[in-house]
Parts: sequence; structure tokens; C-alpha cells
Amino acid sequence: MSALLEIKSSVLRQVQVCPSFRRRAEQEPDSTHADPQEPATGAWKPGDGVEFFAHMRLLLKKGEGRQGLPCPEVLLRSSSPAPAEPVDPNRGLRALAQEEVEMLYEEALYTVLYRAGTMGPDQVDDQEALLGYLQQVFGTSPEEHAEAIGRVKAAKAPTYALKVSVMRAKNLLAKDPNGFSDPYCMLGILPASGAPREPGAQKEQRFSFRKGGKRGGPLPAKCIRVTEVKSSTLNPVWKEHFVFEIEDVSTDQLHLDIWDHDDDVSLVEACRKLNEVIGLKGMGRYFKQIVKSARANGTAGPTEDHTDDFLGCLNIPVQRDTAMSQRGRSGFLSYLLLLSRLLQFEHRAEEPNSSSWRGELSAPAATVLCLHGAQSNLSPLQLAVLHWQVSSRHHQTRTLDYGYLLGLLEDLQVHWEEAASLPQEQEESLADSFSAFSEFGLRLLRQLRDYFPATNSTAVYRLELLLKCLSKLQLFQPSFEICPFETELNMDIAAALKRGNREWYDRLLNAKSAREQPGPQRLPGLIELADAIYDDLQSCFSIYASLFHSILKVDFFTLTFRQLERLVAEEAWVLTEELSPKMTLQVASGLFELYLTLADIQRFWSSIPGRDSRSLALAGIHAPFLPAVKLWLQVLRDQTKWRLQGAVDMDTLEPTDTTSKHSSSAATAGLCFSHVQELWLRLAWPDPAQAQVLGTQLSQDMCEAVLFYTELLRKKVDTQPGAAGETVSEPLCVVLNNVELVRKAAGQALRGLAWPEGPSGLEGVLPRPLLSCMQTLDEDLQREARTVTAHLTSKMVGDIRKYVQHVSLSPDSIQNEEAVAPLMKYLDEKLALLNTSLVKEHLSRVLEALWELLLQAILQALGADRDVSADFYGRFHFTLEALVGFFHAEGQGLPLESLRDGSYKRLEEELRLHKCSTRECIEQFYLDKLKQRSLEQNRFGRLSVRCHYEAAEQRLAVEVLHAADLLPLDANGLSDPFVIVELGPPHLFPLVRSQRTQVKARTLHPVYDELFHFSVPAEACHRRGACVLFTVMDHDWLSTNDFAGEAALGLAGVSGIARPQVGGAVRAGQPVTLHLCRPRAQVRSALRMLEGRGSKEAQEFVKKLKELEKYMEADP
Repeated sequence: MSALLEIKSSVLRQVQVCPSFRRRAEQEPDSTHADPQEPATGAWKPGDGVEFFAHMRLLLKKGEGRQGLPCPEVLLRSSSPAPAEPVDPNRGLRALAQEEVEMLYEEALYTVLYRAGTMGPDQVDDQEALLGYLQQVFGTSPEEHAEAIGRVKAAKAPTYALKVSVMRAKNLLAKDPNGFSDPYCMLGILPASGAPREPGAQKEQRFSFRKGGKRGGPLPAKCIRVTEVKSSTLNPVWKEHFVFEIEDVSTDQLHLDIWDHDDDVSLVEACRKLNEVIGLKGMGRYFKQIVKSARANGTAGPTEDHTDDFLGCLNIPVQRDTAMSQRGRSGFLSYLLLLSRLLQFEHRAEEPNSSSWRGELSAPAATVLCLHGAQSNLSPLQLAVLHWQVSSRHHQTRTLDYGYLLGLLEDLQVHWEEAASLPQEQEESLADSFSAFSEFGLRLLRQLRDYFPATNSTAVYRLELLLKCLSKLQLFQPSFEICPFETELNMDIAAALKRGNREWYDRLLNAKSAREQPGPQRLPGLIELADAIYDDLQSCFSIYASLFHSILKVDFFTLTFRQLERLVAEEAWVLTEELSPKMTLQVASGLFELYLTLADIQRFWSSIPGRDSRSLALAGIHAPFLPAVKLWLQVLRDQTKWRLQGAVDMDTLEPTDTTSKHSSSAATAGLCFSHVQELWLRLAWPDPAQAQVLGTQLSQDMCEAVLFYTELLRKKVDTQPGAAGETVSEPLCVVLNNVELVRKAAGQALRGLAWPEGPSGLEGVLPRPLLSCMQTLDEDLQREARTVTAHLTSKMVGDIRKYVQHVSLSPDSIQNEEAVAPLMKYLDEKLALLNTSLVKEHLSRVLEALWELLLQAILQALGADRDVSADFYGRFHFTLEALVGFFHAEGQGLPLESLRDGSYKRLEEELRLHKCSTRECIEQFYLDKLKQRSLEQNRFGRLSVRCHYEAAEQRLAVEVLHAADLLPLDANGLSDPFVIVELGPPHLFPLVRSQRTQVKARTLHPVYDELFHFSVPAEACHRRGACVLFTVMDHDWLSTNDFAGEAALGLAGVSGIARPQVGGAVRAGQPVTLHLCRPRAQVRSALRMLEGRGSKEAQEFVKKLKELEKYMEADP
């Protein structure tokens, strides 16, 4: 056990020399070395700290979502239907009286009964189906329906007209020499008598205005129109519109000719006189006159191949004879009322998700509206206006899809740009609809968070479409003679948003932290309010801001942030001022949580490029929170220790699972320290001086908590009984792994506690107080690990000594491999168990300790056996090399440099010396003296000498000059020194006796200047180990002399021996200053080796040295 005790004592000395957190804690009053320091209790109940750290995890989880700028994908979590928007039946069109409903019903029936033309593919051509649909819409009985049809049929039948639009032609024939033509169109209505069909004709005969004379006379025509002439083109574009009255819808035909105009006569001027012609005969004669103005072109005119470039439709408008027309109702108003009625019928309230309805009308409804619009001669612009007015009003009574409303506005914009002309009454009606819709939209924006929550993707999309609708309304503002908006719409939107922000804030404040409550009761509600504001600002930035800015050029985020930040800052200033005199641990905990959220709001603003937080109302808000933060950190310190205490109490010192090597308490401790570091990062105290104070205290508290935990572990493992015969303690291995895990976790946490050191601080460099704290903690934990390692390896000392003794006692007849096999097997088993139980860092530490134990055991075995055979030392040399290979493990174990250092060198030297002869050992003794150097050069003093060899006289001249700074060995603080000069080794200089200087009384700096001669051959001076040995003694008159120090000078380098003198001249060498020292371990090893030798020469040499050692005292 002596080797183990030496290791333990050296560890204890190191612990006592270096100041540490453990020693600082032990020096506190009322503390003992046996029990760890107990944490103090606070506002939080002592318990085991679980509740406190659970609350801390909630704070950290809250901060996880506040790192950097938010992403829209994170906030848009739901695609459920959007919240229902407020509707008001009173905001729709005025309800009709019963008489008005009946007139509207007759209007619709009239439209269907007197329809003309061909229906489109998506329209209903069945008259009965249309009449039945109208009966459902108006809810009339069969009798009422029949009576209404009778009244409509008794009314006057309408007259008909054909609206023709000549748009364009393509790829006409080139009739002019330049490769182009000058085309124009001539079109008119041909009555049934003017277009006879020959029975049995095999080929369709095309009628031409120009060929009409060939048929025996002018063709009758009701009206002829001519387009403009388009010069030099084969793809003319006209876009001209004409109206022709017709008598017989079923037989009258439209005819169109395309001509290439080549005369100088203006065809348009000629056609202007058509209105002056009276009668069909006059029309025919005048048409002939127009034809004469066009150049005849052979037998085939251009119109014979290009007569069907025609776009148009047959419509029934003009004069109506219904009850509504008799009462002065215009077709515009009738269409508006009919459309409103149809929308109400089609958009049934019982439809699921009716807010997504896009105004898709059924085929009968679309047919009725199409017929009525055509019969009322409503322009596309008027139809677009009517659909917008009715739908926007209907939306305020029963929600529609904003995409549908936006499409109506886009359609209205297109037709407005093409023909921005409406009667004043209709324009005023349109302006009123714009005002009503914008007022409705502003009311929704005031309650933005209720109707368009940022977490609902459906609602956000509806908001985007609503904003686009409002943006479209702004485009119409410059076009109205009667402006529907008193101010700019975006200014109204900003005002509505501000008002909505304040209403939302006041509602939250009254619900969570009403001002009439006492301060401590208001604090939790204000924390919730601040959290709600932060979440709302995130939504504003990531969801709403881009919509408002891109669509309406409104900076919604800045507007909202400034307003809400100022309001919550005012509330926080007032509350902290009220609570400062009433500071308790519970209040401090609440204020700490409130400050974290306020600081998050500040950092959120600063994280946006181009934003400066110094202009915020929250700037400087940290000042009143400082006392609360300091008090909360004290609570954190105490609760951390309670948490660690509870974790160790519950720990079984077994690995948590098969993949880990530490126990549960280490994981808990690492998690606690990680939480502390994360909380410090979130705190991010802005004042550098205050941050240094807080950070320094927090780092010291963490270091003390780490050592508190290791002491708890060691105390727990000491109280556990070990298994019988157990040499490798699994609990000790777990403790070592726990210490390593906590060391890494605490180191990482401490590095995360770095605080800003002001403008002069270097980026990435830890503050000096923190760095010093980390270094001290690491040294403490390293010592703790060494102590536990020594405790672990102490259980293996007995077995190691037993197997080393087996090697020592093995007879020479067995092989070295056989002798060392039991030891290697034992080590292999134990190291396999250690490799399974320990982490890599501590496995290396245990291997180093075991290696040192093995070397010490072998040294003891060598010292216990003397006068043994050479095979004995050869076996141990083999054992030593086998152990080196075993612990190196082909680079997987300890490095060769560390294996072959320290005690290994001493053991290897002893094994080598055991193989040497007695004289070789004596020579090694003197060689070791030449190699040794004083560890402290000024401790034992200095001696100045001068040596040279006189070849002519074959003698060595040694001059002792003076000494300095010798040890005071007498009671008066001085010494009486003298110097003994001798040559060695003795077998090289058998006839040479030692000589000595005079005694210099009461001095530490004696001056001798004495010369001594030794008659020796030069060859002997060249031998191995030849030297001059100077021994300084203190002369005592009444007792034995005291040893003061010694020094050796090799003869091989003396002048006259290293360089023979030329010409036989005697020349003294230069003075040499030798530092005095005491014999070290490597010198004594050779001496111990000689003590075991039984030869006379060895015993005489040892005896002589023993006499000298009597004068030596132990090293001071």
C-alpha cells in the first residue's frame, strides 16, 4: 500500500497548494469537511428544485421561437375555414314592396316570353324551364304564375333590332400594285323578298350589293352602312358598331361585302347621304350610285372570296311594354333588382361554407340575365357596374368570396378604361357602392386579428384579396366626377389599423391586467400581455406587413410596433415603480420573466435591418429590473443545488442505458447547467458593467454547484458497500464518467456565460474573470478525478503485487512468456471491464494509474531480491517490454512517450545496472553525479574552481578559488565551510588520496585560493566516469560535520587533457563555477544496486559512501 499512499499524499498536497472553489466553500463559517454545503431556502419551496427548473424550461421554450426573424411557414399552421365576418341585412339593397315584386316578376317573364335569337351552349333554350325557374325564384303559386303570364302576353310586343360589330379581317387578297388593298365593308339587312332561293340549286348563290343590278333591278334594302376605308393593309381592324331595325326575325338576313377602294371619291361622303333617301326605290337608286364609285374588277370581285369576315349577334332590345317600363323604370334599375333577387335565391344560407361562394349562377339564371341585359340594351360597362353593385351589397349581408369580388372589380376596370362613360345617376350609384364597401372593409381591418388570424392560412388569403379589392377602389378615385372618398383610402386604412391596435390592446389589458388591481396581482397578467404583444408583432412582421406594403403601400409593421411597444413600455415603467419597494422573491421571479419578454421585443426590432432600438420607448427599461434580476439569480443558485441534491439522492450509480456510461444525476446536472447558460443568453443584459457583475456571480455559483455535485457523488459512493471480491467497482467507474460529463457540460455552459466587455472588448475572447473561473474549476475537477481514480485502482494493488511476485518467484526453468502469462491475463480481464465501464478520457487516466502501480510493484520486487541470477533480471526486462506493448495496444492505448517516462526510466536503469559488473556500477554512480543538476541553482550555493593537467609532471592541478551563497548550517546563521577534493571512480585512481581546504569560520562566502596536485596518468583521466568531486562541509567543533553540498567536474574536458599543451608550457584553465547540489534519486539507485553486491570492492565503496551520508541531512 506504500505506493498507493504516496500517490494519495501527492494528490492531497496538490489540492492544498492550489486555491479552488472547494477550498473557498470549506473556509466559510459553520462549514465542515465532511458534509457538503447545504443550499439556502427561498421563496420557491426547497423540495428538489424540479418545479423551479420546469418553470425555467417553459421560459426557455418560450424563447426558442423568438430567435431571429419569424418565417410565415411557421405561423400559418391551420387551413381551417376563416372566422365568420359580420353581416348586416340592413346593408343590402332596399327591400321591395309586394307590388314592386310583382312588377319585377312580370319583367322577368316578359324577358323570357319575347326572347329572340339562338341561345349559347351554356344557356337554357327551353322556355318552360326558364318560366318554371322564375316561378321558384319569386315563390309564386301556379295560379299566380298563370295570371302573370297572361298579363305579359296581353302587353304590347316589342320591336327588334340587330346590333352588328365589324371588328377585323385577316389575310385578304392583294388587289393593288403595291401588294396591299384598301378594304372597307358594306353591310345591310336583306328582307325575305330580297333573298330568293332557287329550288333545287346545287350551289349556294352568294348575294352581292355590287351584282344586284344583274338580277334585273335594284334590291330593296332597309338600311345600308359602310365602314371606314383602311389603307394599304390585308388585315384591317375596324371595331365599328351598327344597329339595324328588322321586321321579321325569322326571315330577314344580314349581308356584308368587303371592297377594295381605289377611286378618289370619298366613299364615306357618298354614304352620308343615305339618310336623305326616302323610300325603298330611292335607296336602290342611291346604292347603284355608290357601286359606281367602286372599281369593277373583272369577273370575280374580292367579296366573292372574302365575304364571311363577320362578327355580330342578334339581340332584342329597344321598346318594352311592361308594367315597369310604363312606370318609368329604366332597364338599368330593372336589371339591378332582378340580379339581386337571383343572387339571394342562388346563394342559399343553408349552403355549407357559404363564404367561399363565387357567384356561380345556374344556367337558367344566367340565361335570364343575358336576355334581360340584351333586351335592355345595357353596355358591357353597365353590366359590370350592376354586377359589382349588387354583389358588393350582397356580400355585406351574406359573405361572398373576395376573389369573386376582385374579379368583378377587374372586369369593371377593363370596361371603364374602354368606355368610361356613365349617366350621372348611375355613376353616383357606383360611387355609393364603393363608399359602402370601403367602410365595410375598414371595419373588418379594425378587427383584423379576429377575422383574419395570422395562424389561419385561409383567413390570411381572404385578407389579401380584401386588400386587393380596396386597392382597386383607389384606382377609380381619379376617374369620378363625384369622388366617393373624402380622404386618401390608404390614410383611412392606417387610421383604422391604429384604432384597431388600441382597441385590441385595451381589451387584452382589461382582461389580463386591469389597472384597478394591486401590483403583485397585475404582474402575471402583464407577463401574459407582453407575450401576446410579442406573438402579435411576429404575426404582423411575417404575415400582415408584406400584404399591406405590397398591395396598399402601408407600413403596417412599423405602425403597429411603435404603437404597441410604447403602450406596453408605459405599463411596465408604472408597474416596476410600484413594485420596487415591495420586492419579494415571488415578485422578483415575475419581474424577471416580464423583462425577458420586453428584451425579446427590443431585440426583435433590432434584428430587422436598418432599425435602431435606441429610439424605442423600451430603451433603458433594464434599469428598474436590475434588483429583481439579482434576486432571481440568487434563487437560481439555491434551486440548482436543491435540484442536484435530489438527483443524486435518486441516483443508483448505474448507467442510464446500454448506450451511455453515466448515471441519471449526471444527465440532470448537465441539463441544469445548459438551462442556466441558455437563460443567460436570453437575458443578454445590455449594460456591460452590470453584465460583468451578474456574469461573474453566475459563473462562480455554477462552479460551486459543480463541486457541490461531485462531493455529493463521492459521499454517496463511499456509503455504498462493495461486492465481495470486487476489484473493479462499477459505481466508481460511473462516478468517474459523471465527473467527466459534468466537466464538459459545465465548461460549455461557462463559455456561454461570456458577457460584453464594452467597445474595447475583443470579439470571441472570454472575459478574464470567466476564464480564470473556468481554469480553476477544471483544475478542481481534474484533482477530483485523480482522487477517484486512485480510489478505483487501490482495489487492484493487492492482485497486481501477487502477480508480480509470481513473476519474481518463477523458476529459471520456465519460459518468460509462461511466467508473465497470469499477470497479462489478469490485466486483460480488468481492462476489458474498465473499457466497458469508463469513457475514453477516464480510461486513459486509469491506465496511467495502473501503469504507475505496475512499475512501483516491479521496483519493489527488484529491491526485495538481492544476489539473484541474471535470468531473474532478464525475466523482468521481458515483463517490462511486454507490459509496454500491452498498454500501448498498437496506438489504441497510452502513447509510448508517456509509457517510457518517469518511473519507467528508473526501472529500466535498475534492470540495466543489475546486468553490469561492480566497477561498471561504480562508474555509473559517478556518471550520474556528472549528469545531475541542481533543481534550484541558488539553493545550495556556488563553488568556483580551476583545473588543468600538467603533462610534463603527469599531474592534475586543482585550484579551489571561492564559494558563495552557502547554506547557513550553524545556529548563528552562518557556517564554517571547508571543501574536500577527491578523484573518482576509486578503481581508476587507487593510489590517489582525497585532500581538503582550510576551514573558513563564520561565513557563507568563503575565499580559499588553494591549489592541490594529484599525480595521475592522462590515460586514466580519459576513462568513463573520471571526475573531480568537490564536497562542501560545515565544520563543527563539538559534533560531526554537516554536509552542505557537492559538485562534480568531468576530467575529459579539463585543459591539458582535452587539448594537449603545446611546447610543454603550463597554462592554467579558466575558472569554472559549479552549482552545489544534493545526491538525487538516480545517483542513489546505483548506490542501492552496489549495496546488494557481495563483492569486497562493492562493500568497501558503499561503506565509504555511508560514512559520508552520516553527515548529510534530509533535503530541506
